[in-house]
Amino acid sequence: MLASVVRENAIVVDESISTGRTLYPRLRQGRPHDQMNSMGASLGYALPVAIGTSIAAPLRKTIVLSGDGSAMYTLQSLWTMAREGLDVTVVIFANRSYEILRGELKRVGVTSPGQKAQDMLSLDNPAIDFVKLAQGHGVEAGRATSLEELHSEMTRGLRSEGPYLIEVIC
Repeated sequence: MLASVVRENAIVVDESISTGRTLYPRLRQGRPHDQMNSMGASLGYALPVAIGTSIAAPLRKTIVLSGDGSAMYTLQSLWTMAREGLDVTVVIFANRSYEILRGELKRVGVTSPGQKAQDMLSLDNPAIDFVKLAQGHGVEAGRATSLEELHSEMTRGLRSEGPYLIEVIC
């Protein structure tokens, strides 16, 4: 679905490591565009990089793909996007977890983290409402809980000329 809606000449900033590992090969099937990825160890990379790409190439649409945990590191970027009227569509994959950090625990041999560790990696107590957070930063936003809703929200976001955030409930 993302490959079908990505605009030609768009810049895709992808930090959706846990949720989006398989997106790159699929996005290559879409219209020609540039894609920027982090090699890891930089939670919060995507939102500030999207500001940079949008300022550097104002005639090109920037699309951000980020996890909810990563986005929380640099959420104030939304305010800058709104203030500067940047043409950025932000997609937050909300799996309600620092899933990348759960993977790191497994890599170091922790197969059964204790309750305290699990609580530290959870983003659901209380659940973070990215639509309200975006609106509070001056960014229009919507939520998707199905592929059809995501398609509708992506279409809306890509048609906007300023920042737009989509929270995708995973």
